[in-house]
Amino acid sequence: MPTEVALAKAQAEGLNLVEVNPMSKPPVCKIMDYGRFKYEEKKKANDAKKKQVVVKVKEVKLRPKTEEHDYETKVRHVREFLEEGNKAKITIMFRGREITHRQLGTQILDDVVADLKDIAVVEQTPRLEGKQMFMILGPNNKVAQRARDAHRNAILQAEREKAERRAEEHPNESGPRPPNASPNAAAAPIPAPAPAPAPVEAAKP
Repeated sequence: MPTEVALAKAQAEGLNLVEVNPMSKPPVCKIMDYGRFKYEEKKKANDAKKKQVVVKVKEVKLRPKTEEHDYETKVRHVREFLEEGNKAKITIMFRGREITHRQLGTQILDDVVADLKDIAVVEQTPRLEGKQMFMILGPNNKVAQRARDAHRNAILQAEREKAERRAEEHPNESGPRPPNASPNAAAAPIPAPAPAPAPVEAAKP
């Protein structure tokens, strides 16, 4: 229908005329509550951001002459970090003429891989840059999935606790409502516009 007719229909219903697909010919528009739509989109984006797992990379430095006790302590820290779903950069630092014995650094890195073979995979093989040799380890699939599950469960638990606190503080409320939504209003279908939609305004003479 003509834009003017669609706009008049939207205004008569107290809603907005929103262009949801400007690339089609003719462009596709929809009559909806634009304020509610933006609220739902923002809420979905925030929920997705909260559930996103952020992978960190922690560097652990060793030397060719690192003592056994220090080595075991640092490897234990790497294990804990990998079990959280993160990655670890293992760096061997050479000093002075130690660089001529780079096989010592390679041996230490091999020992680290062997000690963590039950939870780790080598994502970047050992390489030498200047007087430093390093490699990058990541959690294997099983450990990474376990870390993601723990992260998701922590979020769900936090949301449950938040809902319980809200229910205790406001026992007569059924939960927050989006702007312009009445208690008995049915949820309007939410489209997935591309690009972001904008209200269509009638052209001024």
